[in-house]
Amino acid sequence: MSIDIHHERLLVIDFGSQYTQLIARRIREAGVYCEIHPFDVTDAFVTEFNPRGVVLSGGPESVTEGWTPRIPEAIFLLDVPLLGICYGMHAMAEQLGGRVAGSDEREFGHAKVAVEEGMDLLAELPGLDGSELDVWMSHGDKVVELPEGFAVGAGTTSAPIAAMVNPQRRWYGVQFHPEVTHTQDGAEILRRFAREICGCTGLWTPENIIEEAVAAVQALVGPDGKVVLGLSGGVDSSVVAALLSRAIGERLTCVFVDNGLLRLGEREEVEKTFRPSNVLSLNLVTVDAADEFLSNLKGLTDPEDKRKAIGATFIDVFDREAHRIEDVAWLAQGTIYPDVIESAASGFGKAHVIKSHHNVGGLPERMKLKLVEPLRELFKDEVRKVGLALGLPREMVFRHPFPGPGLGVRILGEVRKDYADTLRRADAIFIEELRNADYYDRVSQAFTVFLPVRSVGVVGDARRYAYVIALRAVETIDFMTARWARLPYDLIGHVSDRIMNEISEVSRVVYDVSSKPPATIEWE
Repeated sequence: MSIDIHHERLLVIDFGSQYTQLIARRIREAGVYCEIHPFDVTDAFVTEFNPRGVVLSGGPESVTEGWTPRIPEAIFLLDVPLLGICYGMHAMAEQLGGRVAGSDEREFGHAKVAVEEGMDLLAELPGLDGSELDVWMSHGDKVVELPEGFAVGAGTTSAPIAAMVNPQRRWYGVQFHPEVTHTQDGAEILRRFAREICGCTGLWTPENIIEEAVAAVQALVGPDGKVVLGLSGGVDSSVVAALLSRAIGERLTCVFVDNGLLRLGEREEVEKTFRPSNVLSLNLVTVDAADEFLSNLKGLTDPEDKRKAIGATFIDVFDREAHRIEDVAWLAQGTIYPDVIESAASGFGKAHVIKSHHNVGGLPERMKLKLVEPLRELFKDEVRKVGLALGLPREMVFRHPFPGPGLGVRILGEVRKDYADTLRRADAIFIEELRNADYYDRVSQAFTVFLPVRSVGVVGDARRYAYVIALRAVETIDFMTARWARLPYDLIGHVSDRIMNEISEVSRVVYDVSSKPPATIEWE
């Protein structure tokens, strides 16, 4: 009998914090399913969702300044545990009869809180130094009067009420952010809330996720339904392919489009991984469309123009191939949970569009296909765990992100075949040496960029006037912010020597030391 892994679930209410997704990820790491929904959900939704517990995120607003987001009243009527974080704690205090005020001593960054007896959420944590815990603060307000039924759970010198607790109702508020890695035992605090206080048993595991997803796909497409998937070789589409292969076998056709903008040997690697085996049973169609893509990119230099041209060409090529499959009714996509959250965000605090995303948007309407998106509930780290459980190679599951437009946005300016050939060789050298030095898994993303400018070099007694390659490596948790990776000088020097010695089209190599923000991770 299958397990309902969604039965034990928590509700995360989003007040606009940049860390909200981290809250959900930490809860799921504890084996508990949760969903993020905006603060303006209806009371009817909250009641119908029927969570085992609720977490209120932080946010950029201040409850002391006019109208700001509030907690849906239905949450207080659920009779389930409640955890307010930063702004979530302030909103709890304000709406339950306490008082919040601006602080003369604002706390941003590391702080120590003194934990009081009776605060079971924080009691006996491994990282406690006596009664003190290292935490991460980010606030300008503080609770100055507790609501009725609450006691002080922890405090600092500038914020005597840094945590509060109503033990009868199992309601908690913390001024600090347990979801970030800077808070000592932060993950354990959220695990304790989800598992011990809310009473969830931990059904959210890769094996259970696979079992439920396979059953859901089989029920959705039926016993005869055929599915087509645009396989890129990236993590998401690869895991979708493996999952659908297990669910419907050869009724899945994967279309891999070689756009001429792939990494060195990528086509061969994908064809080797996804050929029929004891792990996979699917049809793989490889389309060589490099000339078509490069032709449509000719003369384009603006990054957005290139992205749109690549996306439109992909749709043309994929549509053409999909029409050759008889009776196909379903289109599979590698949509993951952050995509769902971002597209469904309430109007409060929407982010600006930095760059358009390359996907297969427009295909369902054009091809009259129904969508199947088996990963739409999963974060990226969960997708990787599911991929390993499905038997995909670790090298594929944990490979660094690669943009949809491929090398098209790592070649600055116009895209040409000779530029792409040079770049993919340089990139292969960089990645190979990172692996050799055991640094590939220690950075979050690494790649090379082709700069279409020439620089004078000397080879023996001869003058070389050739192109410039930039090396880029970053460290990040969520890719919303990133710092440039402090690779050893000897490693950078060795990579530079190899690229210039082995690729005659390159005369100079530079290392990018820009962090995000203000820079983006990709150059275009």
